[in-house]
Amino acid sequence: MCGIWALFGSDECLSVQCLSAMKIAHRGPDAFRFENVNGFTNCCFGFHRLAVVDQLYGMQPIRVKKFPYLWLCYNGEIYNFKQLQKQFGFDFQTLVDGEVILHLYNRGGIEQTASMLDGVFAFILLDTANRKVFLARDTYGVRPLFKVLTDDGFLGVCSEAKGLINLKHSTSLCSKVEPFLPGHYEVLDLKPSGKVASVELVKFHSCKDEPLHVACDTVEALPSAGFDLETVKSNIRILFENAVRKRLMAHRRIGCLLSGGLDSSLVAAVLLKLMKEINVNYPLQTFAIGMENSPDLLAARKVAAHIGSEHHEVILNTEEGIQAIEEVIFSLETYDITTIRASIGMYLVSKYIRKKTDSVVIFSGEGSDELTQGYIYFHKAPSPEEAAEESERLLKELYLFDVLRADRTTAAHGLELRVPFLDHRFTSYYLSLPAELRIPKNGIEKYLLRLSFEDSNLLPKEILWRPKEAFSDGIASVKKSWFSILQDYIDQQVDDLLLEKAAEKYPFNPPKTKESYYYRQIFEKHYSGRSSWLPHYWMPRWVKATDPSARTLKHYKSAAQE
Repeated sequence: MCGIWALFGSDECLSVQCLSAMKIAHRGPDAFRFENVNGFTNCCFGFHRLAVVDQLYGMQPIRVKKFPYLWLCYNGEIYNFKQLQKQFGFDFQTLVDGEVILHLYNRGGIEQTASMLDGVFAFILLDTANRKVFLARDTYGVRPLFKVLTDDGFLGVCSEAKGLINLKHSTSLCSKVEPFLPGHYEVLDLKPSGKVASVELVKFHSCKDEPLHVACDTVEALPSAGFDLETVKSNIRILFENAVRKRLMAHRRIGCLLSGGLDSSLVAAVLLKLMKEINVNYPLQTFAIGMENSPDLLAARKVAAHIGSEHHEVILNTEEGIQAIEEVIFSLETYDITTIRASIGMYLVSKYIRKKTDSVVIFSGEGSDELTQGYIYFHKAPSPEEAAEESERLLKELYLFDVLRADRTTAAHGLELRVPFLDHRFTSYYLSLPAELRIPKNGIEKYLLRLSFEDSNLLPKEILWRPKEAFSDGIASVKKSWFSILQDYIDQQVDDLLLEKAAEKYPFNPPKTKESYYYRQIFEKHYSGRSSWLPHYWMPRWVKATDPSARTLKHYKSAAQE
């Protein structure tokens, strides 16, 4: 996890513009570099480093003697860089995983490069010999990337939008800052003036397609094909374990977020098992946050005892949670209701990890709910086919919601997130399964995933079959959810009259509740006029819901009452 920033064709003094690069310093607390491009005085790169792989030669932009005309700034981890090096006989100058991008590009161009990378990444690649600039982002947008491109060819690129919104330009303030689409690469021509012109934007991978890099995977072919249940369960276990194993690549201490729900518990259990197998010489630290005796804390405690991790509990008090709201919204760059609610706990537990421990590479369970149909409202899906379509839609929008939350809350504290459920190979296999296999069964969501690990003894049965708990709700007690605590506080902060006139003040995505209005006010304070970054609020489907909390759904209420 790092912070990348680049400008091409700046009319303003670069020493002034580079102040914007400091807005993302939290993403790379270990080192910073600012470098001009030879022959282009108005083009430059900025880089904030979190040293996780090759601590000696990992500074960026990466340049190697073999390709003096290539400049690379990237944020991410390429898990198959050694396999690619071996397959194509690449001669590496460093131990940096990202160096493989330069060799792949030299060998086969940008499309092959993006398609062959097994990992999470956002990168800016400059080819001064061919006068090209390339931008690319991984399939699910696990690593963030924003850009601004003016009509006269000034390009700004950054890991977070906050590094671009104050850039100066001769024609105007740079207003059209937008997220770069996941699973895409863009080709731009670099003119002698340093300005650029977009040539094409190409989608190189869809979540359903088996990725091209399967040929370079540690698990080349699955032992058996077909959709009989035992085969499917075995393949799910093999591919999930492989997803966790490849993410062990790190020179810094590994930890794991543990809410006590199915997803984070499976990640923690498999992670600890694999760390033992490769004789990692320190215990796995797991981290849970919640109010005293909250469901998440109690469940996480049980999981930690079962797997034998060094467990840390962060007790959240109401005042601390409420005080964090503004800094959380500033970090997130969104005003989505459920994203903000769920981010507060994750932001505070990340703060604890940074201050109190030496864990830096943090595993987490993001992506499972979208992939394995874990949200409560999937019980209401009209058909397995519609449930499958909804699952794909959620995966495509992860970069706006859960993946955004997970990146920004951890990156705000200089931590690097790893999300094995979003492994390209694992997700494409799961999505290839018949729709009927993937739906909730017997009133239980993620039924297939749970069933696949039932005989593994990785987790206690009551955790493996624990019903879905919204993270923002699970950190509070059953009697008083974090959701209702927030409502009570915000009710005092927003006047009824303000809410009545919300649609006039905020015509795009108008707030419908006081909570939504409160978040929007804070967002506009920091990112005025940028409401289009959120195309729509996250809301459940197939139910008449006015609030995204699982607690407002009938299925959740009946389960809680039982």
